[in-house]
Amino acid sequence: MPRITSRSFLKDNGLTLAMMALFVVSWIGQMWTGWNAHNEGLRQHHATLLTFWQYLQSGDFIESTFENWESEFLQMMIFVVLSAYLYQRGSAESNPLPDEEHSQPHYAKLYFAQQRLLRRVYENSLSLALLLLFTLSFMGHAYGGWLAENAQRRLTDDSPQSLWQFVSGSDFWFQSFQNWQSEFLSIAVITYLSIFLRQKGSAQSKQVDAPHSRTEG
Repeated sequence: MPRITSRSFLKDNGLTLAMMALFVVSWIGQMWTGWNAHNEGLRQHHATLLTFWQYLQSGDFIESTFENWESEFLQMMIFVVLSAYLYQRGSAESNPLPDEEHSQPHYAKLYFAQQRLLRRVYENSLSLALLLLFTLSFMGHAYGGWLAENAQRRLTDDSPQSLWQFVSGSDFWFQSFQNWQSEFLSIAVITYLSIFLRQKGSAQSKQVDAPHSRTEG
């Protein structure tokens, strides 16, 4: 049996460890900003403020955490099951279609053979597209949340906030962190559980008889 060193452990488990680290950082961010946002609401109503430990035991924190975990694990469970029976031609997240031919030439490789810059963009096009969608969604979240916050302030005769005041406040970042931490957790969980557990026929699972040590993508 090969000797396990700290370097080999990090290499063999880097994806799960990285996602768990991002989850922990985001969850701490959720805790901190949620505590500040919750106390700001209490302050406006002249109520007693909560300590950080009291906030972690409050319904506000518990609900916001498990509400996100619930939706993430439901999403992953449905995706794992449906990918066992349904297809999306050409997708890396789908099983190959029964009639699909694997011998067709990759037209992108042929087209970009002499186009280094375009090829470099294409090599990273999936992450670039997702980054763009994330940026647009983040901006939409900020703008929509700002409008909603000022609408609520008008109802209570409070002075409106500027967009910068809203996006630099705890409430906005609490909403962001509580979503991010659940995303990182769900990816880390399915990454690690897929080592040992199986879903027959799913593109998100190894073959049922595959050894735990085999890495498949």
